[in-house]
Amino acid sequence: MKKEEIVVEELNTLLRGTYMGIHAFEHHIQKLEDPQLKQMFQSMQQDAKLNAQKLAERIQNLNGVPADSEGVSGKMGSLIHKIMLPDDSTKIIKNALKGLDQYGVEYSEELVRGDLDPESKKIVEDVIDTSRRQAEELRKLLH
Repeated sequence: MKKEEIVVEELNTLLRGTYMGIHAFEHHIQKLEDPQLKQMFQSMQQDAKLNAQKLAERIQNLNGVPADSEGVSGKMGSLIHKIMLPDDSTKIIKNALKGLDQYGVEYSEELVRGDLDPESKKIVEDVIDTSRRQAEELRKLLH
């Protein structure tokens, strides 16, 4: 496999995870009743959508085909997430924070430890920084 193909696959894996995050935000938004909190989650979801767009464009620029969903396993995880999501705002915030910390930051960092080209690496770092910033916003709500 050529280096470019490996980079495309790593970026696509991150893109599928980003789609999972977009859907998780949707589940949270559907459960939230507080208008300000709902608006905050909608803003975070928009950030995730922008990140998905950047990743898809980079994949295309590398002559790859971007993923268009979270994939089969991601869809199953999304369904389970939707069913298991609590109704309480504090628990929803904690759930979102856990997702951002575990998947948005930790898993994403592990995923892209490979040899990315400088442009791809910059995009990936921006995506991870978005998750870090969002996690920090949620932590502030809990304190």
